[in-house]
Amino acid sequence: MTRIARSILALGAAPLALAGCVGGGTIPSASTPITPTEAQQGAEFHPQLLNEFGGAMTGSHALYVEQVGKNIAVQSGLGNARESFTVSLLNSPVNNAFAVPGGYIYTTRQLVTLMNNEAELAAVLGHEVGHVAARHSQRRQQTAQRNSILGVLGAIGSAVLLGDTGLGDSLSRTFMQGSQLLTLKFSRTQELQADDLGIEYLTKAGYDRRAMGTVLASLAAQNTLDAQLQGRNASVPTWASTHPDPASRVQSALAKAGPASGGTTNRDTFLTRINGLLYGDDPAQGLIEGSRFIHPELRFSFTAPQGFYMVNGTRAVSIQGQGGQAQMTLAPYAGNLETYVRQQFTALGGKDSTLAPSQMQRTTVNGLPAAYGSARVNNGNSQVDVTVFAYEFARDQAYHFTTITPAGQAATFNAMFQSMRRISQSEASAVVPKKLQVVTVARGDTVASLARRMAYPTAQVERFRVLNALASGDSVTPGQKVKIVVNGR
Repeated sequence: MTRIARSILALGAAPLALAGCVGGGTIPSASTPITPTEAQQGAEFHPQLLNEFGGAMTGSHALYVEQVGKNIAVQSGLGNARESFTVSLLNSPVNNAFAVPGGYIYTTRQLVTLMNNEAELAAVLGHEVGHVAARHSQRRQQTAQRNSILGVLGAIGSAVLLGDTGLGDSLSRTFMQGSQLLTLKFSRTQELQADDLGIEYLTKAGYDRRAMGTVLASLAAQNTLDAQLQGRNASVPTWASTHPDPASRVQSALAKAGPASGGTTNRDTFLTRINGLLYGDDPAQGLIEGSRFIHPELRFSFTAPQGFYMVNGTRAVSIQGQGGQAQMTLAPYAGNLETYVRQQFTALGGKDSTLAPSQMQRTTVNGLPAAYGSARVNNGNSQVDVTVFAYEFARDQAYHFTTITPAGQAATFNAMFQSMRRISQSEASAVVPKKLQVVTVARGDTVASLARRMAYPTAQVERFRVLNALASGDSVTPGQKVKIVVNGR
């Protein structure tokens, strides 16, 4: 939840289709230069996208990603010079990459930490450039004019729960805002087209053509591991949502690339250049630690219900599970909690809605003044309960949960409501970020011994193997560079 008390983004006013995949057909000419209209569109949305994904990083890591990105982008023929492209490394803890018309290309730092060589970085950025070169976003926009910049912001399960009724759509959009994903879904055909173009760009730049397949394999493995750790189905997406099904595309990409071509991977250079990159949540955006969310700057913490998992988004923290879903966020506050709660119901229902709580109650939670209300909403042939539970942290500052559950099951989130509390300065100071550390395997090191250095209490070996693209039977050898995740300022 990126500096949520300082900025509330007003997104959704204008349509935008970010590069990802739609509809069939042959690949359009990839040599058509960036048009003035495309350049203007990209420049208009670039600042909003940076905000949505935690901002652009600076320093040596960002410069390296920019260098590789521009080198691969010029292979597309979209621009005649490296200056035609803007490549941004985003301060986001999700595995995501995207591009917009006008030569704007993005990857999150988390996705970069999953890669194992420079060719894989070039493959991901080349894939995104491929979407732009094939004008996939423009095609998608023609068939999805109703989509706004909110895109498909990872509304995990909300469409199934709420259906397609008017109120359901409004509630779905609200919950969509809690995720870090900001790109439209594209068809499998377009994904494969972008893979093809990315492989073409890799070849032109002298990289190993198989890097597209290997990075997709790592992404699929990470998606599966995340699902196992969170106790959910592996189909729940990050980059896999906006770039569908990396697992099934691995063999396709490897087959198209053919046997090892002798192209460059620049593995050791890549690992050296990304050493020290922030891993996972940024403390300035709040951190998820198991079932607990803690924000050291805003000085609060809460705990998700057992069996639920969280996604830390820019404007909200999403809480997902079989029994319902929730988000925690804030809105403008004028000092009256009951008015605040009613305003959230009005926002949920939309401009023409009369959605309102059936009753309001005041309480105190861990010393915080609080108010809450619920409403039962018809949703097709079923009903759901919508609850807003708000807390006053200062005369001009309030936070709230919005939850949706099947009718009669609103109590699912009671323990979470009661867990919200202020944290002390000492608790806040104890929160430290995780960072990627590249180490050289020494004589006597094993996967198990290196995994024990990972800054996680559980699944250390599994995390280490996925991070380093090591299969279950793979070992490490002295002199080999590998990645681990450590605590550090």
